Amino acid sequence: MDSSTDPTPHHETAVFGDPDLPQEGIVNTRGDAGSTVMTGPQNPVIESQFPNQTDAPPTDISTQPFFWSSFNISPRRVQRGGWARELTSQDFAISDEIAGVNMYLEAGGIRELHWHQTAEWAIMTRGNCRITTLSRNGLPSVDDVQEGDLWYFPPGLPHSLQGLGPDGAEFVLAFDNGDQSESNTLLLTDWFAHTPPEVLAKNFGVAQEVFKDIPLHNLWIFPGDVPGDIEADRASAGVQPGTEAVIFRLSRSEPVRQNSGGRIQIADSTNYPASKTVAAALVTIEPGSMRELHWHPNADEWQYWLKGSGRMTVFNTGPHANTTDFKAGDVGVVGRNFGHYIENTGTETAVFIETFKSDHYEEVSLANWLGHLPPSLVSAHLNIPEQVLATFPRSTQGITPLR
Repeated sequence: MDSSTDPTPHHETAVFGDPDLPQEGIVNTRGDAGSTVMTGPQNPVIESQFPNQTDAPPTDISTQPFFWSSFNISPRRVQRGGWARELTSQDFAISDEIAGVNMYLEAGGIRELHWHQTAEWAIMTRGNCRITTLSRNGLPSVDDVQEGDLWYFPPGLPHSLQGLGPDGAEFVLAFDNGDQSESNTLLLTDWFAHTPPEVLAKNFGVAQEVFKDIPLHNLWIFPGDVPGDIEADRASAGVQPGTEAVIFRLSRSEPVRQNSGGRIQIADSTNYPASKTVAAALVTIEPGSMRELHWHPNADEWQYWLKGSGRMTVFNTGPHANTTDFKAGDVGVVGRNFGHYIENTGTETAVFIETFKSDHYEEVSLANWLGHLPPSLVSAHLNIPEQVLATFPRSTQGITPLR
């Protein structure tokens, strides 16, 4: 056939490790130093945070909504007794399924009695905290939680949080709605202050004067005495034996995946029945290892980085593929069904929590999928000999083992 009439375009062959034409990335500017000159104003602190934004892998292509944010850039609201900072969909547009709050309560510090229009899921990141709540059946619970423990309060159920000694409590909350703000809650003091005194008197069967010294403005967070013996608090609250647990000791649970590269511990409605709308995975990755190539078909992934550092590439339709870097205190969001991996690029163990707006955890492993297809079919797609494909992992690893 005459090449002038051949409908098939003829292109230069793409380079191994750089699949796009025209080719992208700094690797393609060798011999042309002027291509990478950046003479405008620079912020070296931010640039150092994102080395893979400035010098992306050549496999990255195009752009997509930025999937990084951080509590470290969130304004901190401080009062006597503690502080909080948040990331909602107003701050982090792609995080429309989960809103996050990082909060600290000093020893004795109280997050005042309140409730939300959304569910509240939380993980303790350091210290100790006493929590109280009321079930849908009107049954109370009083529990103490430590680092690595979870709690879950369904929408509309009242609760309180109080820091314990010696160092108080720090934790991260995940609300199952990206619009939920920590400053938009239903507070006990607000309701009292905006209810006529005669109505309060009638409701509680006491004289109106009982309410003459109630706060006129909400307390939100305020200092208090460090709680005493938990059994005494349980007795005074009327806690009954056998009440459904609202807490879960995630960091002490049996891993669902574990090898030399790290481990994954899961909390969802299968082992934590109280958690109806949020599923979670606590992921630990050793230096040199990575969270394998995978995706989640049932919900967006909202990450909070607890320790260490790493990089993540998110693969989207288009194609779009972009790589960025994460450190402790950072938050990442990966859209439902978007392929991704997370590589520990540091020298210390990386630990982060993955949360999902779902009652159960789901994951599709790329290796598991390819390992359960006819080898000839995979070979036809990837031009990899069947005998080589036979050496690939044939099941979900979760974390790649160290080699």
